[in-house]
Amino acid sequence: MTTTIQCPTCKTPVIWQAESVFRPFCSERCKLIDLGDWAAENHRIPDKMPIDAALSEAYLAELEQEMMAQDNQFFKNTD
Repeated sequence: MTTTIQCPTCKTPVIWQAESVFRPFCSERCKLIDLGDWAAENHRIPDKMPIDAALSEAYLAELEQEMMAQDNQFFKNTD
């Protein structure tokens, strides 16, 4: 059974197979357009919290506990 998808950039049908070297894109051009969109931050993975949001004391304490629980000495207080 052959699976056909649409190129995310131009919506051209693309057969999903090993020979489709640019899949899920139809061409190198569409692949590079998509890469450029990611680089320009036109596509983004949503954050849990906006960067400019104020951090509450409770949230800061939670982050501190998470860091202390890690096995990374950088975050440990050595006093």
